[in-house]
Amino acid sequence: MPASGTVTRNTLRQQIADALRDEVLAGRLQPGQEFTVKEIAATYGVSATPVREALVDLTAQGLLDSVQHRGFQVHRFSVEDYRGMVEARSLIVDGIFRNDGAPRATPAHGPALVSVRRRAEEASRAARCGELDVLIGYDLRFWRELGALVANPYIADFLHRLRMQSWAFAVPHLRAEPDLKTWLWSGHGDLVAAITLGDGQATRAVIVTHHEHALRWADRLEQRAP
Repeated sequence: MPASGTVTRNTLRQQIADALRDEVLAGRLQPGQEFTVKEIAATYGVSATPVREALVDLTAQGLLDSVQHRGFQVHRFSVEDYRGMVEARSLIVDGIFRNDGAPRATPAHGPALVSVRRRAEEASRAARCGELDVLIGYDLRFWRELGALVANPYIADFLHRLRMQSWAFAVPHLRAEPDLKTWLWSGHGDLVAAITLGDGQATRAVIVTHHEHALRWADRLEQRAP
């Protein structure tokens, strides 16, 4: 059994990583913003070791960059990076489903879909209301649970990472949108409905719609760029 100090440190490490990830995804830590281990440790009132470990974890997830002799900074994603994320996540989600539209090896009416459906309802509602902060949390949970239906944790984890990186790029730009609700995708419920019915054609149609919605927004960003 590991020592209690190790358990405490690992728990603290995860708590700090979660808190900083939330700051990045909410746009409160801006792309390119720099900070040191000492600054974060002082902010949270903890020692440097779990902070350094948490920052290394977030760097491995692609949300931060390690800057030699200066600490860390929030990673800057480009529009082209975002297009790559959209393409990758679309291929993954499409690969989760087979001809009947249900996740591989998972009944379309299984208990796991009950939780996914709840996440979908809340995410769709938040998107329609323009509640960006609420949407981010439910959207990440929705796709994580949906990805878990594949019964392959590597695929689920990679999809979750792509979703986090997508939001890290998108949030600062979305906050500047005058018509925010137009650019928040709200088709989570449609996707779950298609999966529940085992309708492969409808499932793929929703996935394509999500993909095209994201790419239209990427086009808009490029057109607005100076």
